[in-house]
Amino acid sequence: MATSGSTSTFTDADPADVDRLGGKGAGLARMTQQGLRVPPGYVIGTDACRSYLAEGSVPAGLADEVLVRLGELEAATGKAFGGGPVPLLLSVRSGAPVSMPGMMDTVLNLGLDRAAAVALAGATGDARFVADLVARFHAMYAETVLGALDPGAGVAGLVEAVDPAGDAGAAYDRIWSACERELADDTGDSVPDDPRAQLMGAIEAVFRSWNTRRARTYRDHHGIPHDLGTAVVVQAMVFGNLSADSGSGVVFTRNPVTGEPGLFGEYLAHSQGEDVVAGTRTPDPVTEALAPAVLEELRGTCLDLERTHGDVLDVEFTVERSVLYFLQVRSAKRTAEAAVRIAADLASEGLPLAQALGHVTPAQIRQVQRPGFDDAEVERAREGERLLTTGIGACPGQVSGELVLDSDRAKQAADAGRRVVLARPVTSPADLHGMIAAQGIVTATGGSTSHAAVVARALGTTCVVGASEMRVDESARTVTVGGRTLREGDEVSLDGASGELFAGGFTTSTPVAATAALGALLGLAAGASGCEVLSRVTLPADVAAAVQAGASGLVTAVDDVLAATGHLDGLVQSLLGDGATGGVDRIADLVAQEFTPLLRAAGDGEVGVRAIDLVADEARELLQQTAVTTRHPELSVPLGRPALIEAQLAGLARAVEDSGGRAAVHLAVRHVSDPAEARALRVLGQGTGIGVGAYLTSPRGALAAGAVAEAGDVLWLEVRAVQAAVFGLPARQLLTAEPLDGYLAQGMLSCDPRTTIDPSVEVLLAGVAGAASSVPRCRVGLRLSGEVSQEAAAQLHAMGFRRFAVDAAETRPLVLALGRAALGV
Repeated sequence: MATSGSTSTFTDADPADVDRLGGKGAGLARMTQQGLRVPPGYVIGTDACRSYLAEGSVPAGLADEVLVRLGELEAATGKAFGGGPVPLLLSVRSGAPVSMPGMMDTVLNLGLDRAAAVALAGATGDARFVADLVARFHAMYAETVLGALDPGAGVAGLVEAVDPAGDAGAAYDRIWSACERELADDTGDSVPDDPRAQLMGAIEAVFRSWNTRRARTYRDHHGIPHDLGTAVVVQAMVFGNLSADSGSGVVFTRNPVTGEPGLFGEYLAHSQGEDVVAGTRTPDPVTEALAPAVLEELRGTCLDLERTHGDVLDVEFTVERSVLYFLQVRSAKRTAEAAVRIAADLASEGLPLAQALGHVTPAQIRQVQRPGFDDAEVERAREGERLLTTGIGACPGQVSGELVLDSDRAKQAADAGRRVVLARPVTSPADLHGMIAAQGIVTATGGSTSHAAVVARALGTTCVVGASEMRVDESARTVTVGGRTLREGDEVSLDGASGELFAGGFTTSTPVAATAALGALLGLAAGASGCEVLSRVTLPADVAAAVQAGASGLVTAVDDVLAATGHLDGLVQSLLGDGATGGVDRIADLVAQEFTPLLRAAGDGEVGVRAIDLVADEARELLQQTAVTTRHPELSVPLGRPALIEAQLAGLARAVEDSGGRAAVHLAVRHVSDPAEARALRVLGQGTGIGVGAYLTSPRGALAAGAVAEAGDVLWLEVRAVQAAVFGLPARQLLTAEPLDGYLAQGMLSCDPRTTIDPSVEVLLAGVAGAASSVPRCRVGLRLSGEVSQEAAAQLHAMGFRRFAVDAAETRPLVLALGRAALGV
């Protein structure tokens, strides 16, 4: 009997319809239709979940549709649901449109009643195996559907005592009764013994799991909408815990930690999939544990899947009596370092550049630039017996922080501004808030596909798992390794690449991030975008790093350079001086002295210099603005004291000459908003050899961009300043989390001005873009402060801007973002 509506079989579903099928359902449909060995099943679409959550009840007709699909599944497998001769057991799993590993609910081995248990024991010849399934199912159903805290914890001994050749019915009665007693003591509830009631209960539980605290926290952290809903995947069970030649595993088509090519993953013999990902047992490397024939089939299939998807994949599989079955395929979570290498490798292997760049984000580029430990200090720590233990490196990074053993306390400590390393015996979805708060995570058990490892990679948080020598005593708040005991609050250090846990802290420094893979990838991105990206520097030592990051030029500021070289007080005193010149001759000398080594380091590149800004919001205390502008109010306007501009031009001209005359230097004055100011500035610059121009910081300046450009050599518009002015906010607020995070959460703004260009600002920028094309001799660009979002980069690139200046740390992320924007990623 055919059906239509909320459900689709793996055979009939459209794999492209991820929004409805969820990632898991779409992947199973694709693999099924490619002819891979996938246990049959069907998908209940996300529309049914949304309806359930809105109405509080199962959508009309869904229960009947589920039973029709169940009959089709019985026919496809030749098995009977809730009976014999060969029982059909089911897995019921969540599958959101966006991957949310471990955040929602699953029930395995569903469909067991007494008749099914007896029939299954007859079919497999193993009553203990069936007893184990009964205990597993009851515990999982009780926890997932009924909210039990520790269901069935006392039945493990009963399962072990079952004779494999014994009476399956009697074993079922003992196990089921024991589980029910524990559940009654815990919640007062009972697991239904009717398999069809079990199925509907599990489906509703998966729907409800969309709105659990951990799922909502995960979505909030990753910016996933709350209105997507989850699909439900109902699939015939295969059993990795059936025999010695059975097992379950998770494999990646490339190493998700390093990006190294080749099959990478783990396999746990005589286990179900939950055992592998739960982290309670440490699995074996898949390349060593699988039988050769099964490994070869797995390797070949994974290569084919990677080519088809054009991405690195995370594949779940089960082996039942030496037969390989595929249970899930999805894009693999990966570390930032791995993402960079994988994207570069895929591009070199012929994947279209747009796809390759789509596999790495600006946030991941930022992450590979994070500080790391000093190598010599680490070596001394190893020799000095500070190394406590070594586990499995699950997510690279090197962090120091205070040891915390509880997720609630980790969040409290982080909220108080303290750096935290969260140590747990094993993590679960209930630990997500602590994992988000922590700088590092270490667990005593689990492998690189455990919950802790997968979630840490998604968060980009340094993580070590499987530190088996570590004993975590949550009640005493201590960690014991060998003969050493650490107390909560002690400082520890974690290396997520080597897997090492150290006592005490380390000095951190920024590593060289421009690996060959990163350099190659950003070179491709830069070529695709056709953009210039200038990097902000302050000292000569900054120049090499900026060039290495891919900067096509440099920007700096007179007051920044003088502050960094210890001359800011001299600058202020010169400005506070008496007389018409107010000490400007001294300023010329300071500029010549400190810019000479900077320009020498810059070589023959472009160097854009911002003139002293005495009304800059971000430096009002350093520049003693109130005192200076009270004494000399003319310094509040851009060209109020022409002699100050002339002094800076003279100092730069001397610096160019003294440095060898190779750099192409311009001086731009901030807050220009009128063509008359630009024309006066051009007169001041004549004969100096230094180009002149304006920094536009106001809507009025943006509207006058065309006429201002006519009089200048360069024109910069400060996007943050203009955006802040349009919103009526201080510009510094666009570089902080609060108050805007809270304000946006209340729905008070339709646009986040920190990440998105507001439509009103787009109108202003259109005029600036027009100036860039109508006055080609004037180099027009945008100055971007703070982190630049992919969205903003795409907006600006689409408007025609090809010249940008950014803070030093944003050089690489912006190069990537612009390349992605140019390719429509």
